[in-house]
Formats: sequence, structure tokens, C-alpha cells
Amino acid sequence: MSQVFAPSCANNQAPILAVLQHALADRTHVLEIGSGTGQHSVYFAPRLPHLVWQTSDLPQHHASIQAWHAAEPAPNLRAPLVLEIGGATAWPQTDDGPFDAVFTSNTLHIMGWPQVQQLLALVGQQLPPGGVLAVYGPFNYGGRYTSDSNRAFDASLRARDAASGLRDQEAVVALAQQQGLLLRDDHAMPANNRTLVFEKHA
Repeated sequence: MSQVFAPSCANNQAPILAVLQHALADRTHVLEIGSGTGQHSVYFAPRLPHLVWQTSDLPQHHASIQAWHAAEPAPNLRAPLVLEIGGATAWPQTDDGPFDAVFTSNTLHIMGWPQVQQLLALVGQQLPPGGVLAVYGPFNYGGRYTSDSNRAFDASLRARDAASGLRDQEAVVALAQQQGLLLRDDHAMPANNRTLVFEKHA
């Protein structure tokens, strides 16, 4: 299988990198949950050389991730692991040691709410104190859409899968806080997206 190309990944990489360069400045090992096409990993890893960048996703996405890795290798980039939120797979263990950061992009609105709850519970359980979680994607605020395009996107998501849809930022922040993950920054991003940065407290 050849590399799958998602235009949205190419469009948002530079703004996300600017956030991650600050948020992950003192981290060493990041788990990317939902690596998708693999584009983000080959862009971020060489530009964050102090990190080991571990990809993960469902098995059907691994071929594209591996194809991107073969085309654009980096010494700190790791092949994808199988990780299914809400499935039977356990939290990944690697030879590089435990993760002190997690990054996930455009996943919370694809998952059902129970999977969002499990993702945040797992991250809260597994990250050490000081660990960082960065979440990129569209969110509602105060129960309202931030743009007409987000409203239309939410409708398309729910038409395909009624369990999916844009999440309320406040609900995600409250759920994260229950797991010891406190909101540190909320960055406005292009195309009506956000990057939420959480820090694990003891």
C-alpha cells in the first residue's frame, strides 16, 4: 500500500509544531495516538529531535504509516504499534521506556464518548507527574459551534456515525481533570481548530 495523503495534515502541521515545540520542550518520549496516514509523525519527529516519537493506530492504518516512514525516515521515529481505544489492546510498552507525553490529533470527534472517557482515563493512569497530553481538533465552547464550518462538519460526522461528533471543550477539560490532567493551555489554531495542552499532576 502506498502513502495515504490527507490535505488537512499538510495544512495544519506547522501551527501544531509551534505548539508542540513549547509544550514538549522538556519531554523525551511521546506516544501519538491515532497516527492516521503517518504524515504528522514524519513531519514532527525530525523537528523534535530530542523526542522519541512512537506512532500507534488500528492495524488497517499501519501500511500507510510505514510507507511514510520508509519515504521520510528519522532516527527518533518508531514503527506503529497496535492501539485500539475501547478495544482489547493494552497500553503500549516499548524498549524506549515509559511515555512522558501523549499527542493525539483529530480523534476525539471520531470516537464515541465512552472511548473519549477511556482514552483520558488511560492517559491519566499512565503518564507520570509532569507528563503532557496535547489534543488537536475542533471543539464546541459553551455548547455552541465556533463556526458554520464546524456545524456542518459535526452534522456530517453524526450522519455517518451517531456516536461521533464535536466535543464540548468544557466536558473534555472536566473529564481530564478527574484523571489528574489539568488544562495548561488552550491554543487557537487555523480553520477553527484548537490544541488543548494538559499536564499530569500527582
